[in-house]
Amino acid sequence: MPTYQPSEFPSLFSQSNDGDPVSFLTGKGGVGKTSLSCATALFLANAGRSVLLISTDPASNLDEVLQTRLTSAPLPVDGVTELHALNISPLAAAAAYRERLIGPRRGLLPESALRSMEEQLSGSCTVEIAAFDEFTGLIGNPETTRHFDHLVFDTAPTGHTLRLMGLTQAWSQFISTASGHLSCLGPLAGLSRQRAVYSKRTPNPMVPNSPSLGLA
Repeated sequence: MPTYQPSEFPSLFSQSNDGDPVSFLTGKGGVGKTSLSCATALFLANAGRSVLLISTDPASNLDEVLQTRLTSAPLPVDGVTELHALNISPLAAAAAYRERLIGPRRGLLPESALRSMEEQLSGSCTVEIAAFDEFTGLIGNPETTRHFDHLVFDTAPTGHTLRLMGLTQAWSQFISTASGHLSCLGPLAGLSRQRAVYSKRTPNPMVPNSPSLGLA
């Protein structure tokens, strides 16, 4: 994975070079990912490009830096015409996923059955895969981000990000050997559907020349 010094990153998006439309700023905690993600997004927005700044960190502080209360949907950033931002919230994504499954069944199934479904969809795998599904939808569905020229990802610290980017591989063995676990059947089905999209669109941090700005 190529890495760059902070002073070099503006040249990646010069007027004569649009750069890759999807950029990841990665590194361990405390190295300045959020600061440089915001600086990159502002640089691009001030150059007249429409930018979506996205945090994948469960402990995101984009709200504080941008002084904008963010949600899981793109919201405009005050004072910067071309900049929108959002936070991917694993818990919010899991709650939305559960409601998509359970909501249409309210009034049709007994309350005991609905409570059982909620319980089985409350495990850690549901939370993890629901967040992955949100992430994949942003990078793999052109319709979702068609209004933006650039996506800039402010990632979680290295371990969390490697887990996110390698999730399809990490769950492959589970899918083939333990798919009978009811609490993960729904989420795993979604993971299987997203695998092809993700593998085509996402930079692999273990593969050289993936588009990413790594911060030591």
